[in-house]
Amino acid sequence: MNAPDTQPQVPSLRTAIAHRFSLLDDKADDADIDRSLRAGVELSGATPWILMLAILIASVGLNTNSNAVIIGAMLVSPLMGPIVGLGYGIGILDFVLIRRSLANLAIAAGISLLTSTLYFMVTPLAEAQSELLARTTPSLWDVLIALAGGLAGIIGLTRREKSNVIPGVAIATALMPPLCTAGYGLANGNWAVFGGAFYLFSINCVFIAFASVIVIDFLRLPHRRFVDPGKERRVKRALLAIVLLTGLPSIYLAARLVDNEVFASRARDFVRKEFRAVQVHVIETRVAAGTHDIEVTLIGPRLPASAIKAIEQRLPAAGLQQARLSVHQAQAEDNNKIDVGSLKADILADIVRNNQQALQNKDAEIAALRQQLAGQQDWVRQADAITREFEAQYPQCGNILVGRGKEAGAEGAAIVPLLSADCRTMPRVDEIKRIEAWAEDASSSCRCRLPRTGAFRAVPA
Repeated sequence: MNAPDTQPQVPSLRTAIAHRFSLLDDKADDADIDRSLRAGVELSGATPWILMLAILIASVGLNTNSNAVIIGAMLVSPLMGPIVGLGYGIGILDFVLIRRSLANLAIAAGISLLTSTLYFMVTPLAEAQSELLARTTPSLWDVLIALAGGLAGIIGLTRREKSNVIPGVAIATALMPPLCTAGYGLANGNWAVFGGAFYLFSINCVFIAFASVIVIDFLRLPHRRFVDPGKERRVKRALLAIVLLTGLPSIYLAARLVDNEVFASRARDFVRKEFRAVQVHVIETRVAAGTHDIEVTLIGPRLPASAIKAIEQRLPAAGLQQARLSVHQAQAEDNNKIDVGSLKADILADIVRNNQQALQNKDAEIAALRQQLAGQQDWVRQADAITREFEAQYPQCGNILVGRGKEAGAEGAAIVPLLSADCRTMPRVDEIKRIEAWAEDASSSCRCRLPRTGAFRAVPA
């Protein structure tokens, strides 16, 4: 009789992949998920204070263009809770939770706008920095970030072991900076900035919540059901319409962004190619992609208007339809044309000269510091020798200090060495004079000298 086959069965590729990517293996209990997500919705106690402080930190970071400060503010922000709670409420069809999440999200947005508006009204730094302006033009990429961040966030929140996913999602989706930027727009009456920033915040809220709905539905968490199937279809269509209406403008903005980038790249290539052929040097190229304006600043032989016109006529062939070319040329007389090569050589020579002068100044500073350090080292050696010898000659004295002080005189204050000691028996006047004479002789080999007046204190024997 054959022995039974005891070798373990090798799982199929499909089973192995399903096990590898399963979201159910380490899922927390349904009750724990429900309790955790509902608790995150609440906005009371310390949470509003943390939100205000986080908004203040983010506003300062945007105002000073400090990316690290902005990231720090996003890490302590409690804004994710109501948004994920909203998605959870939609996923389980809990309309009480949906209303509470919307109310708390509105309160959080109001607190954030008020805090950031007040800050930007009083700050002396009124200029909009690049970190702030970056939050005014959302696009399809922001939708993808919010969707991916929302998926990562809700997956992390439904695990038994909470990881560092939530802080990462808070940084990636960047909920705080758009609200701060909207506050900047309100404080300065700039409605374009306010609209762009608040639209970015809306994108983040809608698509993080939408991602939460997807994962909650996939995990098949307990949820309520509509008695009327028609009403359920209408609710789902309304939610889908909100998602689409929020996302569609970002597609247009993304297309415009790509078009602007392509135009700018083509414009720079065109300028580099065309003006190299006419033996001039392009100092600066500015491309206003939104208005299709190309500004070029030249130096070198002055180009006639006909040459510039011919270059401008070649714009459509380079894919730059409707582009306008503006050329700024350095002023030069015909009999005194600018030699670009000589100009470059002069600039390089000037740079070398400045660098050499800077190096000479540094060398002089280093030499002076070395001399000062040598004097300090001489003084330390001298003070150490005097201390040891004094202690040997006068064993009744302790706490011997050799230092430096200022001595006022007719010619002003001078830095002089000083000697002090605590003695069990106070030296007589003639002994003090002898000590002074000895100290002066002991310091004669160095540049420093001790004063003729010592300082002694009598201490109990």
